[in-house]
Amino acid sequence: MFLSVFDLFKIGIGPSSSHTMGPMTAARRFLDEILADDWPRPAGVKVDRIGASLHGSLAYT
Repeated sequence: MFLSVFDLFKIGIGPSSSHTMGPMTAARRFLDEILADDWPRPAGVKVDRIGASLHGSLAYT
């Protein structure tokens, strides 16, 4: 799936909307992929935990 920067970063509410809208959009799309059950993984394996690391200015917001 191809995403442009403009798909992730949209103008939203608040003074730092790029730090809220982008991550929310990326997380929603990632969860949609997991819930779709069509990505490669062994049959019967359920996802119960996901980790993420934030870097740069996003980590300090």
